[in-house]
Amino acid sequence: MIFFNKKSPKKKLSEQIVELQLVSQQEMDSCLHELQDHSTNDKKLIRLLERKNLITSFQAGRLKNKELEGLVLGGNKLMYQNASGSFARVYRAASLIDGRMLGIKVLRQRWAQDPETVKMFHREAEVCKQFQHKNIVPIYDVGVEDNIHYFTMDFVEGGNLRDFITIRKKLSPLESINYVIDICEGLKYANELGYTHRDMKPTNVLMSIQGVAKLIDFGLAGEDDAKGAGEAHQRAVEYGTLEKSTGAPRNDPRSDLYFVGTIFYELLSGKPPFPRTKDIEERKKPSRYSQIPLITSLEPDLPDSVVNIVEKLMAYQPSQRYQSATEVIQDLMQVRNQLDTSGSNGSTSITPDSSISTGQEIKIAIASPTVLCIENRSKHQDVLRDYLTKHGYRVLILSDVERALNRIKENPPDCVVFMEDSIGPGAIEAFHKALQLDSDLSAVLVLSEKNAKAKKLLKKTDRTRILVQPIKIRNLRSKIQKVLQHQLNDSAELTAY
Repeated sequence: MIFFNKKSPKKKLSEQIVELQLVSQQEMDSCLHELQDHSTNDKKLIRLLERKNLITSFQAGRLKNKELEGLVLGGNKLMYQNASGSFARVYRAASLIDGRMLGIKVLRQRWAQDPETVKMFHREAEVCKQFQHKNIVPIYDVGVEDNIHYFTMDFVEGGNLRDFITIRKKLSPLESINYVIDICEGLKYANELGYTHRDMKPTNVLMSIQGVAKLIDFGLAGEDDAKGAGEAHQRAVEYGTLEKSTGAPRNDPRSDLYFVGTIFYELLSGKPPFPRTKDIEERKKPSRYSQIPLITSLEPDLPDSVVNIVEKLMAYQPSQRYQSATEVIQDLMQVRNQLDTSGSNGSTSITPDSSISTGQEIKIAIASPTVLCIENRSKHQDVLRDYLTKHGYRVLILSDVERALNRIKENPPDCVVFMEDSIGPGAIEAFHKALQLDSDLSAVLVLSEKNAKAKKLLKKTDRTRILVQPIKIRNLRSKIQKVLQHQLNDSAELTAY
């Protein structure tokens, strides 16, 4: 990482922040006046800017580490990190000109020196810039600044399909069909322009708050696996295995349809058709794709018409599969009409009409929920921020209890996590006070090991969970999911009422 202040060692941090347009000169002057004798204390300045909501927790973290390069790209300031992979990171950003929200995909620095990977990254942007379709996320600009490769795209106020499934567990056939039609409409459009996707999976489908599925990450669109970069080849291993073992040509549109089938399978059952793994050798086994458990073994009450589409999408031999996205759309629409007419969706899941009509359920189930963690230990802050962000949450970290309570009062998050080891004896009191400030707040209290007995005295509700150290972070995430799930359920009950 290249540090901004190494280029400009004489500039104060306050000057650099204004120069980057993270805050205005007027806002900075006000903060420096408030700090008075401590105006040259960078840590105090950053804390004050964050407390006044002039910078985000993500920006504060970068400023503390003196990592200013890359905070503004293409005239857009990075606000939060939304997603992270081994290849690139995706950020929510705001235009410095009009404040419009954008998504920015940034190539990781370790790949910036690899010509093939850089070529693939820019190719993705150039390919997608020509796509103009409601079911594909549009790409706007591509650029390089200080050897940081990026491109901007439409910001979809929602999460990916895997986050959606994690919260919803499984969907009704009718709702699942609607989303798969969206996916196939996007693929049909790309196919007509001569491109396949080559990386169809739930994380590459975004869900808007309006309930529209949109495809992203066409980085391997139409790529020849033999000529792609190492990372591209690794990402395409499922496609390569499927096509090689069945004798299908490379870039076969029917390969995309097979993996659309795996998405449909997971929407209907809440479980993927084969276990997720990073083991390349496991992913290269043809049996992984030919020996799929029948979806009826998980969901025996599914309508036969729905089961038939899933099985035809996932037929191992390409000749027995759907031959085009158009064919899939036609069958899906026919079955959807049948289900609409019969009034049966084969499931007790919330129907798409009720969830989309209010917008609230979609927002909770799709949008990245905001989790506020009260933690003052820097290493613990980093772990919480990285792990929860990776799993689809927008993470705020505050080290001061009073500041956190003020934040809850003025702009409440979806969930707050109190770490007693960090907060001290006042954690339980702060926990109760937060719930009094906002009756809709979800909260998790993590007691210290020494105070484990207090758990018996605290009442658990639908919106609260009490944990005791030591805990594993995935345990904490599980509890956060549970309390947020009750928000979803409550919203559904209000809709029904």
